[in-house]
Amino acid sequence: MSLISPELLAIMQCPACHGDLVEDEERKALVCGSCGLAYPVRDGIPVMLVDEAVPPES
Repeated sequence: MSLISPELLAIMQCPACHGDLVEDEERKALVCGSCGLAYPVRDGIPVMLVDEAVPPES
């Protein structure tokens, strides 16, 4: 099951670096393929704020 619609995901980009996003259903987040920031999805709504993003795991 998708976190958000595929159509919406296709047009979204990372606000920090403008990279493409992929869903991480386990973390309930959209993860940037370029910089690695993970944006949480809460109640089906992606929180696309850099301040709310989780940095990549070291």
